[in-house]
Amino acid sequence: MKKIAILTTILLTVASLSVQAQNKFRGIVKYKLESTGTTSFQIPAEQSTTELKVYDDQLLMSSKVQNGYNVTTNADFSPYISYLAANDIELETYTGDGKFLIREKHTKAEADSLSIPDKEPGHFYFEYVAGETQEMVGYTAKKAILHVFDEDSGEDNPIIFWYTDEIGPEYNFLFNGIKGVPLKFEQQLGEGKAVTYTCTEIVKGKVKDVDMLLPAGFKEATEEEFNNFMKELKEAVELLGDE
Repeated sequence: MKKIAILTTILLTVASLSVQAQNKFRGIVKYKLESTGTTSFQIPAEQSTTELKVYDDQLLMSSKVQNGYNVTTNADFSPYISYLAANDIELETYTGDGKFLIREKHTKAEADSLSIPDKEPGHFYFEYVAGETQEMVGYTAKKAILHVFDEDSGEDNPIIFWYTDEIGPEYNFLFNGIKGVPLKFEQQLGEGKAVTYTCTEIVKGKVKDVDMLLPAGFKEATEEEFNNFMKELKEAVELLGDE
């Protein structure tokens, strides 16, 4: 399976008419974030916790929402656009406000294939480890290893997940298609830095269907349009740094 974006902050939209098998659960999964790499760094207090909302087969985390096999993401780069404008720097062709809604399509066949070993550079797959469990926040957490192969070296950079399949949809595209909701995992940031997400509490109820809606005001863009914007933004930021 081609690696598109492994646990990044830019999370894309998925559109499909398929319906996933689901668990009837509605509630909030709360996480704490801790610096756990060999190079320690301070996580700002306002970013040291996050949460995942679950409404049957729907998931919402930050600016990304999943509905069955459909995932939608709002990507907000308006602060960058404003900052560049304040410094009299314009992008080469882009003239919008930097608020994007990006769509991407997945299928059940694609999701099913995520557990098939694929060791090609730039690809990834999940290995589900049978027999290894631990109790976490009242749920039985199962172990999975996300094998991620570097695009250049082909080296495997595994990420260990502890997850539960007792809540949420069959496949969780907010976390690369894992079969459940993560309760603990470590995200590698490079240069020895890493962040571990640990579930601290699962609160049942308190989530309605209207809570699964993303803010309006974001303009839909194709992958090509978004990639062109990112290229122009990078060039503009580098130009500002040279001044």
